[in-house]
Amino acid sequence: MVDTLVAMRWLDKKWHKVVEKKLIEVGDEPYGGMIVHGGNDISPNEANSAARVDRMEQVTKVVFLLNITKVGDLACTYAINLIAVDIPEGITIIGGGSFAGCSSLKVIKFPKSLTSIGNGSFQYCSSLEQVDLLHTNVEELGNLAFCDCESLREMKVPDSLQRFGHRVPGHRVFYKCGKLVPEEIDDEDNEAVVAYLRSIQ
Repeated sequence: MVDTLVAMRWLDKKWHKVVEKKLIEVGDEPYGGMIVHGGNDISPNEANSAARVDRMEQVTKVVFLLNITKVGDLACTYAINLIAVDIPEGITIIGGGSFAGCSSLKVIKFPKSLTSIGNGSFQYCSSLEQVDLLHTNVEELGNLAFCDCESLREMKVPDSLQRFGHRVPGHRVFYKCGKLVPEEIDDEDNEAVVAYLRSIQ
């Protein structure tokens, strides 16, 4: 049985399809500019509308199509019933807010090819307990990348990690990750947090 298309989005030169059967497909088809819900066009400014949130709440699985190299910004935002994601080899960038608000997400498999995790990519992933980037080539963690991951208690980081969120108020990679580091380490100090994580891995 072929799933019925219920939503489409074109972001970051990637075509994202939310289909029935609780599945989102992330691919590369060259369609453009509109978000479609049930056949009705919605402007790109309504990407985070109530209709979109309702659709994403149904998503329980993500499938990556074709040879894409980036997970687009906001690709899976608010997929609150998504539990696990296996990001395939070849993807180098996880865009801003890609999995933000995925409050049930517990398991993420990252590819070796990964080099960058964008701003707020996993913000508010409150069920996420472990992140293993050790085998990746990640060089940069964006602003608030893991902010408010209140269950996060273990994170392995690679030697390739060099850059973090900007040094301005409100832009902290690990802010409000209370279980990740001891109280004596400032969770607003990205370098201090990473130094601590490296010391125990």
